[in-house]
Amino acid sequence: MVCRGIAAPRDRNFFLSLIKQATTLSHLNQTHAQIIHNNLVSDNITITKLIQKLLDLKAHDQAKLLFANTNSPDLFLYNVLIKGFRNNPFDSLSVYRSLLQKTGFRPDNFTYSFIIAAFSGFPASVSEKVGVLLHGHAIVSGFGSDLFVASALVDVYMSLSRIGNGYKVFDGIPEPDTVLWNTILSGLVKNCCFEESLRVFCDMVERTTRFDSTTLAVVLSGVAELQEIRAGMMVQALAMKVGCHFHGHVLTCLVSLYSKCGDVVTAQLLFGLIGNPDLVAYNAMISGFSANNEAESSLNLFQELLLSGCKVSSSTIVGLIPVLNPFGHLDFTRSIHCFCLKSGFLFNPSISTALTTVYSRLNELELARKLFDESPAKALASWNAMISGYAQNGQTEMAVSLFHEMQKLDIRPNPVTITSILSACAQLGALGLGKWVHDLIKKECFESNIYVSTALIDMYTKCGSIKEAKSLFDMMGEKNVVTWNAMISGYGLHGHGNEALKLFDEMLLSGVSPTGVTFLSILYACSHAGLVEEGERIFHSMVFDHGFEPNSEHYACMVDILGRAGKLEDALEFINKMPIKPGPAEWGALLGACMIHKDANLARFASDRLFELDPENVGYHVLLSNIYSTNHNYSRAALLRQVVKKRNLSKTPGCTLIEVKGDPHVFTSGDRSHSQSKAIYAMLEKLMGKMKDAGYLAETVTSLHDVEEEEKELLVKVHSEKLAIAFGLIMSEAGDEIRIIKNLRVCLDCHNFTKFVSRITERVIIVRDANRFHHFEKGACSCGDYW
Repeated sequence: MVCRGIAAPRDRNFFLSLIKQATTLSHLNQTHAQIIHNNLVSDNITITKLIQKLLDLKAHDQAKLLFANTNSPDLFLYNVLIKGFRNNPFDSLSVYRSLLQKTGFRPDNFTYSFIIAAFSGFPASVSEKVGVLLHGHAIVSGFGSDLFVASALVDVYMSLSRIGNGYKVFDGIPEPDTVLWNTILSGLVKNCCFEESLRVFCDMVERTTRFDSTTLAVVLSGVAELQEIRAGMMVQALAMKVGCHFHGHVLTCLVSLYSKCGDVVTAQLLFGLIGNPDLVAYNAMISGFSANNEAESSLNLFQELLLSGCKVSSSTIVGLIPVLNPFGHLDFTRSIHCFCLKSGFLFNPSISTALTTVYSRLNELELARKLFDESPAKALASWNAMISGYAQNGQTEMAVSLFHEMQKLDIRPNPVTITSILSACAQLGALGLGKWVHDLIKKECFESNIYVSTALIDMYTKCGSIKEAKSLFDMMGEKNVVTWNAMISGYGLHGHGNEALKLFDEMLLSGVSPTGVTFLSILYACSHAGLVEEGERIFHSMVFDHGFEPNSEHYACMVDILGRAGKLEDALEFINKMPIKPGPAEWGALLGACMIHKDANLARFASDRLFELDPENVGYHVLLSNIYSTNHNYSRAALLRQVVKKRNLSKTPGCTLIEVKGDPHVFTSGDRSHSQSKAIYAMLEKLMGKMKDAGYLAETVTSLHDVEEEEKELLVKVHSEKLAIAFGLIMSEAGDEIRIIKNLRVCLDCHNFTKFVSRITERVIIVRDANRFHHFEKGACSCGDYW
């Protein structure tokens, strides 16, 4: 008879080693059985390690059951469980409550950092409430200034875009460690506060030398978004100095930096320095090729990655999609779309968002919306892509409608959402909605975001509130070149040429370098204010002082400046001396000036050039027809009209929008479809009577052949802006401003009509037409009849 030996009892260290080595739940269960057999179920250290491993293997229910059967769990075990449930925040919260209610333990700094971190990235409405509550608990418990707790709080607040709250926590720590610095830097970059992240990094370098490769990688990613190559090279030099340059993730961020700054050759060299590129590095290089319009190189590297057997990620596909250079790549994008459909990637939020963005930029809005609607889980970025797509393609009503739908679903916007919807408000001239968005910005604490503030300034200028725009501009602590351009452009739009020039000088003194857009904006301002000498000086400075090569728009602005001032021969000479071949923009500006000064001969010469360059543009035919009409050459005018009709050329019909109590009302010429049509026409009759007594005479010549191609004014058929103004008078109180938006240039008769109305009603009337703003008050217009 053979006797089997009984295995000797095993100690704690043996089982701790087994637990550490376990790679599957089956192995761990066998180890657990041996722990029970060896009477170690009451050993807290062994059980804690076992629970920790169960949590690592996602066996949450088993971990809960084992914890529930533990006789005397200590604070360390509670912390392990709270941390282990970080992907199930409410399980973490349940353990935290149990700790408070069922034990005599006091939570420590690890408890608070783990439980707060569990709610980072969770749905905003819940995370914010729980985060604020836990923040209060931490302060009461004496851990408000603890580094671990502060890092978790900053991370949560930044994930909620509560940048102000994140700063308050950060500023409350006298000596932040590297982790806390990295947390706030990462949060700023994730919230698109790239310039602010660079400022904070500079502050960090001044205060401490304890930065690491993570710090450098984060700040490089922010600099890459700014496309600030010099700043990026300085960070790169710092990385070399501290020995972090050849760290894989630093090199990867440098690849991204040089790619986004257009230096794909250097990016490729840096990619080659990565000894064994991981998927993230491949993704950066694929994206770099795509961003620099090298679709073939991007596709080749993608194929190389597939052939290597490496499993691609959603980021790989996003990098392959030509988001930054979509034009000419519709078929390529559709091929990627099909690949995603076959490989199961299509409904990944980042991929569907990238595809939506490309389709939107290619004006394939039906494809974009179909993809958006079919996405089961719409990320905020997807909403932003669709809203931005509508706004950029002129479908502003759809952009606003989608934004309202987003609000109803309680999806909180971020700065990107806000800038897109402000752009839509600016296009619509929807001041009421714009002010509501401004209130939302205050509520969400986005005012410090330079892009949001700049978009607000642009919205107010384009909605007619130039004073509000300047007030916001003056309050901004930090301004980039886009901010200055928005304000200068706003002044030009409102005819305040001297203010635009003054602001341009202030911009130069502040050290901000102008761009081509800056010069275009300031030239436009000079044009609409009749500032000829100033315009010539600016143009000369642009070329000889700042080294800019003018484009067609700059040349057209100079032609407009000279032409509007009556210097038609000088304008023609300027065109003839241009170093580039003049196009429709320059000849169109000259033709417009001929209309103002009624020069039919030069108009005919300019229009001949325009008919050659752009024969399908009906506007040139109508403009020349109007010039003939004002010179009483009706036969030539009628002949041009016949040409337009025979060639079936179409012109955009004139319409006018007025916003009343937040609701838009659109009128067309002779419109009787409005519910208050009778009252509107009665008001017009009343106004006409008073105006005629005051000396008003209708411009019947331009009514027959005006810039809108509307028919001669009859008693029952009037221009759209007159209807809108009459409706505005009915619906507003005495003294209220009336604001209207015309989609075409306001005609001479309506301009004269509005001056009289402003005088007899003692109202301020603000009109935005296709060219500029007109502020009518006491019978005069801000444009000085120069538009």
